[in-house]
Amino acid sequence: MRRLAALASATVLAATGLTACSDDGSDAPGATASSPTQTTDSASPPASPSTSGSPSADTTPPKVVDTIATGLAAPWGIGFLPDGDAIVTERDTTKVLLLTSPSYDVSEVGTLSEAVGLGDQGGEAGLLGVAVSPDFATDHLLFFYYSTATENRIVKATLEDGRLGTPTTILDGIPRGFIHDGGRLAFGPDGYLYASTGETGNGELAQDKDTPAGKILRITTDGEAAPGNPVQGNPYWSYGHRNVQGLAFDDRDRLWASEFGQDTYDELNLIGEGNNYGWPMVEGMGDGDSSLQDPELVWDTDEASPSGLAWLDGHLWMASLRGERLWRVDVTGTRAKDPTAFFVGTYGRMRTVAVAPDGRLWVTTSNTDGRGDPQDGDDRILVIEP
Repeated sequence: MRRLAALASATVLAATGLTACSDDGSDAPGATASSPTQTTDSASPPASPSTSGSPSADTTPPKVVDTIATGLAAPWGIGFLPDGDAIVTERDTTKVLLLTSPSYDVSEVGTLSEAVGLGDQGGEAGLLGVAVSPDFATDHLLFFYYSTATENRIVKATLEDGRLGTPTTILDGIPRGFIHDGGRLAFGPDGYLYASTGETGNGELAQDKDTPAGKILRITTDGEAAPGNPVQGNPYWSYGHRNVQGLAFDDRDRLWASEFGQDTYDELNLIGEGNNYGWPMVEGMGDGDSSLQDPELVWDTDEASPSGLAWLDGHLWMASLRGERLWRVDVTGTRAKDPTAFFVGTYGRMRTVAVAPDGRLWVTTSNTDGRGDPQDGDDRILVIEP
């Protein structure tokens, strides 16, 4: 077990302090997005774009074709097993659920008892991301990111015979906050585990390379800093992040990340080794500062508050909380462009988007997380034909 020196957040924010930032979808003042956007309903062709942007090359709207599960409690992470079964985490109950294919009946395989959810207080901590080992067929390992009473941790545990084994901590000492805990996990094409962390509401941590807060980390399955990181022995891969909750690799093995802004801009970033993404000095574009990496796209915080991110067939799909919509972003070469919104307001807050083995999208709602307006059946997992 590798212990990192935990840096306590300088400020513990109360729920009433959330009104100044977009984060998990709390109220934020509006701003004008610097990227052109389109909005369309799944039942009709996309509307004409604004004069500031060109239309998407793909005009076929996605459709919700099924609901896999209902009655879930703030589902956060999704991972698919080699046999098509799915693992889903619930943030506040800290339950790990197994959805068994092909009927996707829901059963509980375990609870991470050390995890502490703060949803009943309006917080963002709890049982967050999950990643399935690339070698699951032989090692049966799942990886989880969760919050304890004092810190965030990454652990691994076996899943065998329908039961979750005792978790082993591989990386701890990640600062935990009432807000901004990051929490997304994804294995890269290089076989290493990438993890997004938040800066806990203390922006200065994002620029401090000696703390894992406000970073995207790259580690081995034993929690060590991966070979080839920007600083040998240091787990960070990129820094200057406020709160990344979406990670996705495209078909060219590039890493993309969706990030919560504060008052003005939410971001889609293309992640490069050692890059500084500017928080807290800038939000959105870096005003020509060559030491900072500009985002590929930005959104008004009313339109996004982005969490999950997935790559499928030349597009990035981004789930939005406060924006209550699913964004499709075209990617051509190195350029992300023409974001188009779907299902605006229809299903409420959207947390996670994942590509299922059959090539369709699974999208979780997040209306029971203390900040949404639950409908009958919430929370649910929607199946979307892209």
